[in-house]
Amino acid sequence: MAVVFRALLRPARAPVRLLLRAPARLSSAGTQFQYLVVEKKGAKQNVGVIQLNRPKALNALCDGLMNEMNQALDFFEKDPHVGAIVITGSEKAFAAGADIKEMQNRTFQECYGGNFLAHWNRVSLVRKPVIAAVNGYALGGGCELAMMCDIIYAGEKAQFGQPEILLGTIPGAGGTQRLTRAVSKSLAMEMVLTGDRISAQEAKEAGLVSKIYPVEKLLEEAISCGEKIAGNSKLVTAMAKEAVNAAFEMTLTEGNKMEKRLFHATFATDDRKEGMAAFVEKRKANFTDH
Repeated sequence: MAVVFRALLRPARAPVRLLLRAPARLSSAGTQFQYLVVEKKGAKQNVGVIQLNRPKALNALCDGLMNEMNQALDFFEKDPHVGAIVITGSEKAFAAGADIKEMQNRTFQECYGGNFLAHWNRVSLVRKPVIAAVNGYALGGGCELAMMCDIIYAGEKAQFGQPEILLGTIPGAGGTQRLTRAVSKSLAMEMVLTGDRISAQEAKEAGLVSKIYPVEKLLEEAISCGEKIAGNSKLVTAMAKEAVNAAFEMTLTEGNKMEKRLFHATFATDDRKEGMAAFVEKRKANFTDH
């Protein structure tokens, strides 16, 4: 279960309600977010950016925030112009965990009967690539949220951890499962059983993080990566993401079979024809997502 590390948590206060900051098409929908700032970024406005915005609570993941997260993800998922999504926090905290006050008095019956935290998994189900830009603390639910994304970029001062054991519980939003797949069993076990954190450099060496950037450059670099992805065929990109994710769910034989099927499927697309034609003709491909 995602938690806020006690040494970091300060009493949460009601955050200021923010209007959705984005181009006219977004704001015209009248959508309001209390815990997020949502925008389109990039030279072609084709990268969706979701910024957690609970600064006084170190971006603690309350139920309202995660519901808004799902709304923002659904919006970008349906937008045909958006080719990638970036999730980020502040320079101090990506997300320091879940809101302890919100879950402190929950009973087993409530958690089990209501399938508590099930809706947090939406991030991992988005078909478009999602990049986590992690500065500062990514602890408990924050670490789990980052691991739900497809790529993790970290600022130089980022810290990752699953400190749930220190509060008498365990990770409940994929921490024991995704961390073990991302790093070695030994390191995952150590982090889960001790609650110890690892630095951005340690996370990169372990394979949890793809790249490390200076704090002030992190979001810019994550958006740049999103722009590169968005410049490819969105249809084929979704196939590529599905194939890579299958490696965590299937045996090598099953995964290779699925990869072949998806590879063959690309030959039914206009974008595969355009991509190969552009290569032969030594020009830039003009993908139409068909």
